[in-house]
Formats: sequence, C-alpha cells, structure tokens
Amino acid sequence: MASKTLSTAPRLARASIRPLQCLRKAPACAQRRAISAYGYEQAKALTFQDYGDPPAVLSLHGHSISPPHGDLMTLRFLASPINPADINQIQGVYPSKPTFTTSLGTAKPIAVAGNEGVAEVIALGSKPKEAGFKKGDWVIMNGPGFGTWRTHASARVEDVVRLDDAMREGISAVQAGTVSINPCTAYRMLRDFVHLKEGEFFIQNGANSGVGRAAIQLGKQWGLKSINVIRSRDDTTAEDRLKKELKDIGADVVITDAELQSQGVKDMAKEWTNGGRAPIRLALNCVNGKAATAMAKLLASEAHFVTYGAMSKQPLTIPASMLIFKDIHFHGFWVSKWAQRHPEDKKKTVADVLDMTRKGTFKDTPFDKIAWEWETKGEELISKVKDTLEGYREGKGVFVFGRT
Repeated sequence: MASKTLSTAPRLARASIRPLQCLRKAPACAQRRAISAYGYEQAKALTFQDYGDPPAVLSLHGHSISPPHGDLMTLRFLASPINPADINQIQGVYPSKPTFTTSLGTAKPIAVAGNEGVAEVIALGSKPKEAGFKKGDWVIMNGPGFGTWRTHASARVEDVVRLDDAMREGISAVQAGTVSINPCTAYRMLRDFVHLKEGEFFIQNGANSGVGRAAIQLGKQWGLKSINVIRSRDDTTAEDRLKKELKDIGADVVITDAELQSQGVKDMAKEWTNGGRAPIRLALNCVNGKAATAMAKLLASEAHFVTYGAMSKQPLTIPASMLIFKDIHFHGFWVSKWAQRHPEDKKKTVADVLDMTRKGTFKDTPFDKIAWEWETKGEELISKVKDTLEGYREGKGVFVFGRT
C-alpha cells in the first residue's frame, strides 16, 4: 500500500487558502486534516490513561510529531490488527505492559493501544539513514508495547524491523501487518519443541484462530497431519461450514470440543491415526480447561504439549499420570519473548511466511477491514474494537489506514 506524502509547497499553499475555505465551508473545514508547514506531522491515536474495559477507557487523541533528528524516524501506519493480546493489554492482564507517557502532549501519562502493525517510513534522522533506512521503507514492530493503533508515530531503529524489497514484493499492507504474531507463533511451535517427520500428527485447539489457521497451513506445507478442535456451535450449519473452511486450507481432521470430550474419542483417534500406529507427538493449546486436558490424553508417551494462550480463562489441570507414566513434556510459549531472544530468527521466520504468502501457499486469515481516515471519529473506531471484544466479526479486525 503506497503512501501519499505532501511536499512543503502544497502544505504552505493549502495553509494560505484555508481561512477563505473555512469562511465558505465551515463544516467541511472542521473535518480537514491540519498539516503544519514546518515538518510537523499531525497524528491521531487510540489511547488510554487507565487499564479497564476497552470501550470505557479508550479515546482518540490528536497530537503533533516534530521533525525527526538523531536516532528518530517518523512512521505512517498502513495496517494494524486487533489481537486478543491487545485487548488483554488494555485490560491490564497481559504480561507485557505499554509505556505510559506525557510525550504526546497530555498532562497525565497515556499509552497507545495495539502491538502489531506495518508502517511506512516518511521522514528520518541521521542514525536511521546510517543504518540503511530510507523513505518509503516498510517496517514492523520489533516487540510488544509500541502502540500501533495510530496514524503516525516517532520510532527508533531498535523499535522496528525493516522489510527489505524482496520481503515486500507482492505483499499487501494487511499481509505484512499481520505476519509477526500469529503466523510466527504457529511456525515456531511446530518447529521448536519436537521434530515432527512428514506424515506425523499434531493436535490443536482454537483451530479457527489466527494461530490455528496458520498452523494448519504450515503443517500442510511441511507434510504434517493435523487434528483440529473448534468450539461447538448452536448453529450446526455454521459449524459444518467452519469445518469445511478449515479442511479447505489443509486440515486433516476437524472436531468440536464436545466431540473431543466424548467417550468415543479414543476410538476416533485410532481411526485418524492409522489404527493408532501414527503417534500424536505434539499438542498446541490456547484454551485450557477440561477440553485441553482431554486433548492431552490423546498424546503419545514423551509427546510435547505447548500452551500459548488461555481463552477459557480456566487453569490447565495436568493429571500426575501424564507426567509420571507417559512422560509428557509441558511447555509455555510466548512469541514476544522468543523474538527478543532470537531477533534474527524472527526476521527469517517473517521472511519465510511472506514468501509462502507471495507464492499463494499460505493464505490470509479472514479479516474485517476497519477503514481509518483522518476524519474518522473516535467513537467509530472504539465501536469496532467493542465489536471485536464481543465476537461480532467473521474475521480479524484490522485497521486499514487511508488518507491520514
């Protein structure tokens, strides 16, 4: 997605005629973006002063960004998704905390919401230039807590990862803006805990999530077979449609959590795994509760069970027999911490996923575009966050920035 930046001359010209325009068309003028003639960028951000329910604590804040110098660069955001971690962070229950600051021109410290996104470099100080950055480059965030639900930001070299021309080729802003968390989480969990050979099985819950869909597709690429658990629906037609949707992207087996916890699940597992001769050696868990324990019971001895979320908000209960007699290894995984420890591996993982996307072997997670223009009202944006919070979307909500 290309960015349209304005030169100094048009900004000055537009500033000089604005009083006349305001006299003639006051309502339209009130919505027009105010652009400084001296290199300042006018920005808007969804921010919060205190932790709490997102619709209650979020507000749209406008501020100015001074021209970059030294180690700073100015970014214009292109696409920023709404992830469950973003909601948890606003609520104050996520391990990674945002930075509360008065640097955005407020008397009380505020934080900008959002952890993932892609932005375009529109101005640079000396250090980013020396590091090889240039205007027009696309960057993704180097870690959580940066604050991506905003039109513009000031950043340092260490805050971002630059997508080189080869990585960007044939990639949309939404694809680049959603690659660093869910696909990377699935990629590393499938690769880093046990070496699965072609034809071997893994099982996962939350299979229709962004991570789940990524794991299905990556597993298919690598010759792995997947057993996928989804939440039961009252609407059986919708449930069947979802099962087909996941099979269309490569899922081998799709069942509901009710089926997983039924008495006949072990017999079904034997049917799926060649009479039980193909062991299930890896489980990916983002749900917890009884359904997660039921999933663990299908694992082979010495298998690995990786937890990366807790959507049910219930604890993970591990029977002692799984530890003592089956020697199942239980792990936790947080992609943000992994990325901090392995920055080069993160870049390689992102490049690999984008290459698959470019070739058409890795498909986008369904997303719901939320248009963010300069004149978009804060209430509109916050209502979209509320919709996501309440599950009123067919796909992941993604802020897609237009003329900002």
